[in-house]
Amino acid sequence: MFVLPDLTYAYDALEPVISSKTMHHHHDKHHAKYIEVLNQLLKDSGAAPATMEAAIRDAAGKNAKVFNNAAQAWNHAFFWLCMSGESKPLGGDLAAAIERTFGGVEALKTAFVNEGIGHFGSGWVWLAAEGDTLKVVSTHDAGCLVTEAGVTPILVCDLWEHAYYLDHQQDRKGFLEAWFDKLVDWSFAGQQYAAARGQGAAYAYPAAVPA
Repeated sequence: MFVLPDLTYAYDALEPVISSKTMHHHHDKHHAKYIEVLNQLLKDSGAAPATMEAAIRDAAGKNAKVFNNAAQAWNHAFFWLCMSGESKPLGGDLAAAIERTFGGVEALKTAFVNEGIGHFGSGWVWLAAEGDTLKVVSTHDAGCLVTEAGVTPILVCDLWEHAYYLDHQQDRKGFLEAWFDKLVDWSFAGQQYAAARGQGAAYAYPAAVPA
């Protein structure tokens, strides 16, 4: 069975951009429900994937219920790690790649926010890498970059309304701008970019444990 990863910071660490109330609801209830449903679906089917990544890939295009719950579990776990309540400055190879691709971090912010507000309905907005090349993309609903061969997620922000509505109501743009300016953990993003270039391992969801 798969487990709900603990947050690496306090529930109020992301305030005022994301409130403690939102974090308790989003992590403890919403994310936890995906894990609960996924584990029951796998138990009922007799499937026992060792990793969340395998569950996602095995279900893609074949089993929508398993895919949606597994991909959403993975996306949320990755999302928590993309944020920090402490300042984690941008630097190194990732900073150079952002300058090379977008013309600087402010231009990346503009592209990221525009992709997010231009995305209709629920989903996710990503900064991703193919080798050392960066791009900003969005995915619908439970869309997950785990299914994209050769693509490494660097950052992601949740575009589902439950991620921001308590704190920002319908102002998705304001949420994305504040999120980018104040919450991004550039240290984690840098590790992901290094992994995309063959330097270390990219993020993987905690492996399944015996029931």
